[in-house]
Amino acid sequence: MNITWALLMMALGSVGVQPGHHDADVATVLQSAKNPPIVAQNNSNPAASASPNPAGVKPSATPATETDGPDSALHADPQPDAPKVKGIYVTAYSAGGARMEKLLALLDNTELNSMVIDIKDDAGYITYKTDNPELLAMGESQKFIGDINKLMERLKKHEVYPIARIVVFKDSVLAKKNPELSFVNKDGSVWANKGGDSFVNPYSEDVWKYNVDIAKEAAKLGFKEIQFDYVRFPEGFEKRADTLKYTKNAKPRVEIVSDFVKYAKSELGPLGVRVSVDIFGYAASVPAAEGIGQDFVKISKNVDVISPMVYPSHYSTGWFDVKDPDKDPYATIKGSMVDTHKKLNPLGSYKPIIRPWIQDFTASWLGSGHYIKYGKQQVEDQVRALKDQNIDEFLLWNANNRYTENVNYEK
Repeated sequence: MNITWALLMMALGSVGVQPGHHDADVATVLQSAKNPPIVAQNNSNPAASASPNPAGVKPSATPATETDGPDSALHADPQPDAPKVKGIYVTAYSAGGARMEKLLALLDNTELNSMVIDIKDDAGYITYKTDNPELLAMGESQKFIGDINKLMERLKKHEVYPIARIVVFKDSVLAKKNPELSFVNKDGSVWANKGGDSFVNPYSEDVWKYNVDIAKEAAKLGFKEIQFDYVRFPEGFEKRADTLKYTKNAKPRVEIVSDFVKYAKSELGPLGVRVSVDIFGYAASVPAAEGIGQDFVKISKNVDVISPMVYPSHYSTGWFDVKDPDKDPYATIKGSMVDTHKKLNPLGSYKPIIRPWIQDFTASWLGSGHYIKYGKQQVEDQVRALKDQNIDEFLLWNANNRYTENVNYEK
């Protein structure tokens, strides 16, 4: 499919996103990929020359001066003995509640071996009780997971490979507690998107350090990998970049985002944990999304694992020559992986592990005739498409953590 035409279709067409996960307006994000690079001008807050530091913490984050050349020291796998990850998403509520018993049984009785658990959730809450004064000075913790150490012991007993999900720049808690670290409207209120969610400023090194400090604590707790999500600016940011008040410098947004990833990798790699990043599946098929600051290659070259979100329901009519992508999961996943390999193969030895998020939910919001009920066959079709494209790792998404039974994950 012609990329320009595909982008136009996405800008005009309807795109389904399961509520509660990566719930940006995907069409808006894809529209931004058509825009030329926008270099940030320091005109939204002339009085500010550096990020404020309300917590009194001296930031150690220093952006790299060049992100195009990967540092070989950053690319040695800190988890060389890790299994081929086949995992599921687990909310903090599930991890700390009764549903965990059923989820552990699922892993005990199938080829699945990993859980991606919310440690900093979509609202911005740290999901367990932390006594770290620096973290508490910046954000807030909630005991969604009542006893984090008991949870880690439980995961170890069941031989679960533990991955900590940390939502980075979508953070209403931090934004409201420290508006100077966020994006502020002309009337002084903190900006929020149409879903009521606020973001914090990726230009802020304090924000970088805060999230990486949470990751470091997760590593000490026993997580083997840190998965960063929402590593981007808000959807459609290019339309409001010059009207909101926030601290910034002259670097383009794609460089700022990739600088954060490189900083996180440099800080976490020596601790023996992998760094992974979630990214829109479309990113493999389109030019860089300058508006939100995501460049598939720039991000991928500085992580151990890249996890494109390739849910068939997220692709609109015509992608990969499929009329209704949600109804043909095999073809959709195959097409997305062909594009992913093409995009990342030039990285050579710096090509990260490709571990896509795939769909284990029914996208009924797409409307009659445009979706099918997802079950055993549809999940197996996606796994088979990945295997046919030499991808042997994957993560299953279901916002409610209700996964299909009796699936053969070795298809």
